[in-house]
Amino acid sequence: MRIENSFIPVDGVGEKTERGLWERGITHWDDFERDAVGGKTGDRIEAFIETGRERLDAGDSRFFDSALPSAHRWRLYENFREEACFFDIETTGLSHANDDVTTVSVHRGGETLTLVADRDPAVGRPLTRDAIREALADAPLLVSFNGRRFDVPFLETAFDLTLDAPHVDLMYPCRRLDLTGGLKAVERDVGVERDRPDLSGYDAVRLWREYERGAEDALETLVSYNREDAVNLRTLAEHVVGALHDRAFGDIE
Repeated sequence: MRIENSFIPVDGVGEKTERGLWERGITHWDDFERDAVGGKTGDRIEAFIETGRERLDAGDSRFFDSALPSAHRWRLYENFREEACFFDIETTGLSHANDDVTTVSVHRGGETLTLVADRDPAVGRPLTRDAIREALADAPLLVSFNGRRFDVPFLETAFDLTLDAPHVDLMYPCRRLDLTGGLKAVERDVGVERDRPDLSGYDAVRLWREYERGAEDALETLVSYNREDAVNLRTLAEHVVGALHDRAFGDIE
């Protein structure tokens, strides 16, 4: 689903009103005519479409991020997918106040970058504040799995950053599809394959400790694991957004 299919960002338009428009064949902004909805609601829809076209042309994802209800922010994905940053981190534990970030992988535009918490890592690039900022620079959309509660607080605390770009945390739209559990469990449920399905977040901690003790191959395995997390987020996003589109439109042509 694209933003142009959406009327729900308009004040006074809920899911019921939006679906009513779709069922009448008004499934895109191009299909809307002022007399389709009476009163002030019709005026607001018309005004939103006019502004929305300008904001889309400007690539202003923040405008739509603030306009869409939180449960529907997955609709940002189709419009901003090509420039989106799919990102994942590994850490030494679960506390963003006490533990450290070890690797950060960002998949963007078909390329995957991994940053490693070492001045001269055997693989990847050094993990610094500037490197993170550069990797996420001007991203119209961040995509993660449980990133709002885990990855973002870790990065903001560890590197004194503010990551406030529009963010689709796939954990929540997955739950709307009854896909629960961690990323690996959800991947299995939707058929996403991994090179090392035996590895988990606990192994990521173990591998880093082994690397600190001098095992260079442990870092290679950790980086490969972290990169696969980031790359697989795109595959998962395609599945989830497609499924939610089908659910929203149902039997509407």
